[in-house]
Amino acid sequence: MEVTSATASQTDTQGKARQAEQKLAEDFDDFLALLTTQLQYQDPLDPLDSNEFTQQLVSFTGVEQSIATNKNLETLISKVTSQSIADSVSYLGKEITVDSNKAGLDNGKAKWEYTLDSVAETTTIKVTHDKTGKVVYEGFGKTAAGMHEFVWQAPENAEEGIYSLEVSATTASDQEVQTQVYSKGIVKSVETLGGLPYLASNGILVAPDNILAVKDVTEAPPPSPGEENAG
Repeated sequence: MEVTSATASQTDTQGKARQAEQKLAEDFDDFLALLTTQLQYQDPLDPLDSNEFTQQLVSFTGVEQSIATNKNLETLISKVTSQSIADSVSYLGKEITVDSNKAGLDNGKAKWEYTLDSVAETTTIKVTHDKTGKVVYEGFGKTAAGMHEFVWQAPENAEEGIYSLEVSATTASDQEVQTQVYSKGIVKSVETLGGLPYLASNGILVAPDNILAVKDVTEAPPPSPGEENAG
């Protein structure tokens, strides 16, 4: 399942403070063993300079404090992550709109929205299978300015995977009209990657901060004037 998010990858830092704490304890034990040996064999007439040992002890204390701070940060991050997952559960069963042109099949359909910045003379729509690069649908879309919905009804032999929608539009004077494509789907589950919550919707994994709109679909909404279906 494809991940759609600007923060899709994150290094997992859980447990690093614990590892650093164990390493510090080992180093401190080595330091004490070395100090004991040096004190045992020092020349009484020329004792060791205590300033060096004091500085080393201060250094150990500073490192220990830093590790304690990191442990507190890890605990805080863990709590925030748990809260984020709990909050993400509220999206289950809701229809979300995502800033992506990619969608998977849900009950044999892939669903998008697209916008036209201005009125177009011609709008061309193309659906492509991401893995094979095969164009599975080409047709014409709406030409009015604004938001339009597009639903592709896949044939029975359609390949599983992710599909991309491309929309291009031109004016009567053959000037390009700016377009934007969005993926739409029902949130089916909440999953975690790298400790972060992602919503499984429309065949892709979406970070909550990548959601543009949420709609309660308990009751089926009436058909939109800009809605179109393609097989």
